[in-house]
Amino acid sequence: MRKSLSLQLMSNHIPTYQLGQLTTNDAQGVFFLGQKPEIPKIAIDQPYRSNFYKLGVCVNGHAEVSINLDTYQVVPGNLVILAPHVIKQWKYMSPEYELADIFFTRDFITTNNHVNPDKFSFFWAGAKGVIDLLSPQPIINSIRFLQQKCLEEQTYKDDVLRNLINSLLYEIAAIYTAASTANLNRGQLLVADFKRLVNTHSMKERSLKFYAEQLFITPKHLTETLREITGKTAGDWISEAVTLEAKVLLQSPSLNISQISDMLHFADQSTFGKFFKNQTGMSPAAYKQGSDF
Repeated sequence: MRKSLSLQLMSNHIPTYQLGQLTTNDAQGVFFLGQKPEIPKIAIDQPYRSNFYKLGVCVNGHAEVSINLDTYQVVPGNLVILAPHVIKQWKYMSPEYELADIFFTRDFITTNNHVNPDKFSFFWAGAKGVIDLLSPQPIINSIRFLQQKCLEEQTYKDDVLRNLINSLLYEIAAIYTAASTANLNRGQLLVADFKRLVNTHSMKERSLKFYAEQLFITPKHLTETLREITGKTAGDWISEAVTLEAKVLLQSPSLNISQISDMLHFADQSTFGKFFKNQTGMSPAAYKQGSDF
């Protein structure tokens, strides 16, 4: 992602972005941001989802990105992994920030029975979104080679790209498995598992008992571990996840507050309003109005 995507106020707010919005070119399911430096400005400084996957290695500058409940500092040598379902928000990008990156849709990559990207753990809910690469150059080279092939005109270009992307996914899978659990103790692994569950179930399940049972531990043990490692309670993490989801839904012009309250499984709109104001300091209506740039 290049500096032309600097965080500015946007004129049109769309909470779920399509691949075609990244380029004035006709993206057919795979895209490299470097292909077109002039792209439409989209509100990536607000929480959003997308219909595409993204893999990128930072080669210059630095940025700060929130992915679901975690915030990451992105520096050269870091691999950024973004799945469609996760909630993203780019809080800062330095003027020189640049990634060697690739974007692709599920429909593109699964055509002709190619591998489903959702089989890879780094695309699962709660997966670590930024990891440090000990040797970033091989991944950068793979992405650059993919970009070169994308620009070439050849009869079986799409099939070539699919196979190369599949190879890249397996290459990253091997790196991710080692990097994501390296030097984590038992308590940290438990916290990571808890976050994955919260990202998956928080719209419906908000009780400590539910998550403790899923993790096969007592609620007391879960509470003590979370406090020790994160400084937050299970309730804090769950409330943050629900609030983040609410912010995304409130940005949709097609949903009213009552519908959003139902989608988030609140007893009624009033209960949702009190919860949201307690978490953010403003009412859902005020937040929704402020999202309409």
